Parts: sequence; C-alpha cells; structure tokens
Amino acid sequence: MCPRAFSPLNLLPVVATILSLCSAPAAGQGSPERTAWGTPDLSGIWDFRTMIPLERPSIFEGKEFLTEEEAAEFEQQTIQARNNDNRSSNAAADVEGAYNDFWWDWGNDLTDNRTSLITDPPDGKIPPLAAGALQLNGTRPFSERPVRTRLMIGSPVHGPEDLGLSERCILGFSSGPPILPSAYNNNLQLFQTPDYVVILTEVIHEARIIPLDGRSHIPNQIHQWLGDSRGRWEGDTLVVETTNYTSKTGSFNTLTASWGTGIDLHLIERFRRVDADTLEYEFTIDDPETFTQAFTASIPMKSTDSPMYEYACHEGNYAMAGMLSGARTVEQKSENESR
Repeated sequence: MCPRAFSPLNLLPVVATILSLCSAPAAGQGSPERTAWGTPDLSGIWDFRTMIPLERPSIFEGKEFLTEEEAAEFEQQTIQARNNDNRSSNAAADVEGAYNDFWWDWGNDLTDNRTSLITDPPDGKIPPLAAGALQLNGTRPFSERPVRTRLMIGSPVHGPEDLGLSERCILGFSSGPPILPSAYNNNLQLFQTPDYVVILTEVIHEARIIPLDGRSHIPNQIHQWLGDSRGRWEGDTLVVETTNYTSKTGSFNTLTASWGTGIDLHLIERFRRVDADTLEYEFTIDDPETFTQAFTASIPMKSTDSPMYEYACHEGNYAMAGMLSGARTVEQKSENESR
C-alpha cells in the first residue's frame, strides 16, 4: 500500500476546471477569506488525523475536555498501546498486523483536548440501536455475505464477498462519507467553483462532486456507494446533505464495525473555515431505522502543504487473487492435517 504521487489529471473533467479556477493555499501563509465569487474559501489540502476517540472513554465520563497534563498522559499511553512494532507471539496475528509502526498514521495528539469526536448526545456516545437494527463487528466470526464492514479480520475468504469493503477496494476506511479519522491517509482536498464543490479523499481516491445549484436528489430507487450529495451555503458554512445510499454499506462505519444499512441514511455535513489553518468539519447521522436518535460529531482539520497521494488499493486490486488462493492453501493444509 505504498502511496504514489497523486495526479489531478486522473479526475473527472469538472475537477480539471476547478483546478484552473482556484489553487490550494499553503499552510501557515494565510489565504483569501473569500473566493472571487464571494463565498468562503475552503479550498486546500486538509489533514484530519487526531487521537480524539470517536466515543468518550468511560474514564472521562462527564468530562468534555482534558487539561494539558491529562491530554499529554493520554497521548503517551495511546501511542504506546498502538505501537505496531510490538510483535505478537501468535504467528497469524503477527502477519495480520500487516505493517510496522512506520506505516500507521493515527495522529499523535488530541488536537483540541476533547474527549470524544461525538458532540451530541452530550455523553459523547453513539446512541442505542433502533429495534431490529444490526451492528456488525469485523473482528468477530464471519456473519454476513456480502460483508458491509470496511475490514473483516479472520474472514474465511470463500470469495471476494467475504472481505471488507476496503479490502475489495470499494470504500475507504477514513473517506466515509462521513469522513472519519482512521489508520492512515487521513487527508482530503477541497476544490470550489461557483456551482460545485469537490471533496477528494486519499482513500480510495474518491471524488464527490457536489452541485450547489439547488437541483433535486436523484430518484429514490437509485442507490449509490457514496450516496447522492447536494450542497448549499448557510452563511459562511457549507452544508452538504446526502441520501440514496446503498444497503450494501452500513448507515455508519468505523474501521471494523458497521451499524445498520445505508438505505435510510440522511447524512448532513458542515464545513466552516475557522482561520487560514483550520477547517471545522461536522457531520450528523440521521437514520431512525438504525439509531434511536440522530448524533453529531466534530472533527478539526488542519491545513497542510504536504501533497496528496494516490491510495492505489492493491495496485488495481491484483492482491485479491493472492488472498483467495492463500485461503485455499490454508484450507488444503487443514484438510491434510485432519486425515
């Protein structure tokens, strides 16, 4: 999964048009407050890695922010716990660890010392499931086909459908939507024209082209992996509403867990430029078929002058044949040993 240099020429023509109209501001150098057509300038490359946990840990119950001393202690403990240079005595687990610590990029600080990305409900927790809704965990024994989680650890790999969406190179584990910090490639780039906004994420180099002209959503019977997005300005905040998700993905996903299905999801995202170096990103998951109430999370994004890289995902997913043949080899070995 070594990244390759990203080339905007690979994107759809509308992105090329956007590149000709605006350029990304360099980190720390400031940028125009508004575009030539008067809207807030959100363009640039944004880094959203952070140690802030999605849900508030029980040890911080009732506490929204940590002191500097508490934050420093939490950061150090988390870095040590996540260190992938720590080897396992279990050979299979050691191999499944995939990469040493160099390749992981969870972030190394709490950004703004909050104890959870979730800001509503006030307890910082994902709300309870609605009646009949399903929660799937990619670290548990294989339980569905096709898999809706982003990563499926320990899958029997009878076929591609038994692997997670990110392993099949369909949806990334940090790109969402909604966007959520994860293991690495926590970067996105925003492009603007008067009529469109484009959100390009490194994983799996997905570009969402969002019209701002007030057009209606596509018909209800059409469902898409990334849903159907429409944007509008509310003051200085860009609001993006997305519907028409497919049932083949969850209503909400983390790296190894998935809640419900996306079929009834109404996602609301908000982007607001706080200053030259900070973009405030907020999302609300509204799906009464999956959760007993809507919930909101806020993720601080920092401007960066680092380039975007292409996340090639198995270089065309040629690794799929290797994963399937490897599973068959393991099965054959097991059969031989049982004779």
